[in-house]
Amino acid sequence: MDKTEHKLSPRKEARVLFIDMNSFFASCEQQDNFYLRNRPIAVCVYTGKFGCVIAPSIEAKKFGIKTGMRLNEAILLCKDLIPLETRPERYRHYHTKIIHILKLYCHDVYPKSIDEAVIDLTNYHLVYKDVVEVAKKIKNDIKEKVGEWLQCSIGIAPNSFLAKLASDFEKPNGLVIINAENIDNILSRLKLTDLPGIAEKMQIRLNKGGITTALEMRKASPENLKAILKSIVGFYWHCRLNFIEVDLGQEQDYKSMQAMRHLNQEQRTSEQLIHEILISLCLTLEYRMVKRRIFSNTLVVNFRYANGEQWSDFLNLSSPMQDGADIYSAILFRIKDFEKHHVSEKIIHRGIISICLSISNFSNHTMIQGNLFEDNNKKDHLRKIVYDLKNKFGKQKLMRAVEIKEDKIIQDVIGFGSVKDLYNNDTTEMMT
Repeated sequence: MDKTEHKLSPRKEARVLFIDMNSFFASCEQQDNFYLRNRPIAVCVYTGKFGCVIAPSIEAKKFGIKTGMRLNEAILLCKDLIPLETRPERYRHYHTKIIHILKLYCHDVYPKSIDEAVIDLTNYHLVYKDVVEVAKKIKNDIKEKVGEWLQCSIGIAPNSFLAKLASDFEKPNGLVIINAENIDNILSRLKLTDLPGIAEKMQIRLNKGGITTALEMRKASPENLKAILKSIVGFYWHCRLNFIEVDLGQEQDYKSMQAMRHLNQEQRTSEQLIHEILISLCLTLEYRMVKRRIFSNTLVVNFRYANGEQWSDFLNLSSPMQDGADIYSAILFRIKDFEKHHVSEKIIHRGIISICLSISNFSNHTMIQGNLFEDNNKKDHLRKIVYDLKNKFGKQKLMRAVEIKEDKIIQDVIGFGSVKDLYNNDTTEMMT
């Protein structure tokens, strides 16, 4: 065990709250449209026959409709289902308001995703004696100050991992606490894969090491878990199950960035749609780099196809890039060059099922030298101004030409993952 591990110690009290908004996207739609309340709705990226449900409402879930289900399958379960196209700006707006409410309670607020956040009240003993009452007040504040149709489940525990676990036990509108008195009883009822972050492969590895239940994993020594999982990850799992906090405030600077999209059947109906998605991924990476004032020197492109094949390319960029249009052009140039020198079908065609772009090897903006024949400093400064204006007035108030195809704005998308792009560097201050 290294020195860092020795500095970590178990927390004695359950004072970390994990807030999980219930059916968040759907609830935002119901909050803004009275007609949709108490009705089964499904938020989808596309509402065509094979559109994918990304957020069923609480009412829709009662019919067995789940995230990831195709819309035609969902309608078979509920003929009255109302499909809606996703509205990312609406969900970000409500996310912002919820985080504002949480920050009224303390400074130690950690947005974890668009519909999840953590409040750490460990250092607020004198301010808040009863954290259960705090949780109840948060629920009420969200209802009264953000939206009466928005519900959340709150888990309370000594660390954020166990608080998240507790938040999953009662939905919707649950409130569950995990502490020293009940943790063994709770874990004794759970399978390993019931723990967030443990999938089938890790379960197999743990089973081979003699650990078959969540409780056995808690009782295992950190040395044993490190040996079984063959990395420091084993030590982290020991910490999580033994009241030690290892998941808050641990974010590091980006070593790489990735933008990925899975394409459904509708999105594969034309090559133009595929190109639009590729452009949107390039612009996503551009936005992240502009916000952090960095440039990429390395780009990896990967296309996966329905027949199981894939095409990948690794680009060492001739000069550091930040502009999404330049990244898109570089990808097209490499594709055309590959097609010219190899006997193969077109790289971009309707068989593509996923696109993944990854950038790395970053340079700080202060290290970038301008091209002798082109004033890149002005372009870089203008790019930053454009995003400042977008953040202030809305993404669709000001559009670059590359964001528009044949009089149609390339559709914004949003997921349940990281919300780092909504915040300033290394803080939880919302971008404005």
